[in-house]
Amino acid sequence: MKHKFFLLILTWCFIAIISQVMGVNSVAYEDNGSPSRSFLVQRAEELKKLKWGMFICWSLSTFSGNEWTPGVKDISLFRATAVDTDQWARTAKEAGMGYILFLTKHHDGFCLWDTKTTDRKVTNVSLGRDVLAALKKSCDKYGIKLALYFSEGDWTWPGGRNAADGKKGKGTGQDSEKEKAQLIELLTSYGPIEFMWVDHAAGTGGLNHAEFLSLCHGLQPACFVGFNHGEQDGVHIRLGEEGKPGAVNDPKSAGPFMKESRGGDYLLAEFTYPIEPKHAGGAAWFYSLPKHDNLCKSANELYKDYLDAVKFGNLFSVDVGPDYRGKLRKIDVETLRKVGEMIRIKASMSSISHD
Repeated sequence: MKHKFFLLILTWCFIAIISQVMGVNSVAYEDNGSPSRSFLVQRAEELKKLKWGMFICWSLSTFSGNEWTPGVKDISLFRATAVDTDQWARTAKEAGMGYILFLTKHHDGFCLWDTKTTDRKVTNVSLGRDVLAALKKSCDKYGIKLALYFSEGDWTWPGGRNAADGKKGKGTGQDSEKEKAQLIELLTSYGPIEFMWVDHAAGTGGLNHAEFLSLCHGLQPACFVGFNHGEQDGVHIRLGEEGKPGAVNDPKSAGPFMKESRGGDYLLAEFTYPIEPKHAGGAAWFYSLPKHDNLCKSANELYKDYLDAVKFGNLFSVDVGPDYRGKLRKIDVETLRKVGEMIRIKASMSSISHD
């Protein structure tokens, strides 16, 4: 009896420690096991305080010059010579940003963390580093929160356009067990995650959105989960790929990809676009080509959208693509620093006016 009681105490201590680590110790639940409405409203207000952040897209497409890079069998295409996650986090801090949104896996199935689910991962190329783990340390060092991008569909899974089993489909690969395993790794190994930005462009991957939400909230109840389009029931953060600032109930601000989506119990709205303007090569979510190194949106344009994002209580995720060395472009760093200075000047003036 004493032995069982001791095990019970140890179990509860373990749960308490994990809850502290994951930041979920104050979660209240509904009868159906989902986080309570009051908790979600409070959590949305906490997320709004992050204001804006840096969306980091770095993967195989960095080296192809294209936004999508299907058909890659040899992952040595990812030929980064180095990675400087400290530069990313330091620049975010200088820009007055609250978080970094990091691409963990695009549709091509190449993972930027040391996953156990596939050999298509960054630790199996010449760089040989768990980039997500390095970024987590850099974020902690500079006081930056962490959010994650994840492509739920995977071209290398059965039925995908680049399926490993050779049975190629129309683009949507599915493997629900592998999808679950990857989400468990991401949400249990890298600390508290502020929100998940889930890309539906390559399909569900096998889990429907209700199952996806249930798994994520079971692991980290405080982590909001959003899908850039598709089924939205139970979703509390509205994503806005190529969107703009706007009220959470304004569908026009969500951008062009949410038009056919239905549902959503939104408490918070996010929008994102690349810092590099569109050019002949299309949308530049990844570092595109050296010839585009001087293309960048102005600090004034970014600052205006930052102010409007704050006005509407949005999250504004401006996308930047690290180059072949794993560094942000010089023009991006300089531009973001200028915006950070504008933010600090306004805050200083506001403080003086209230004294």
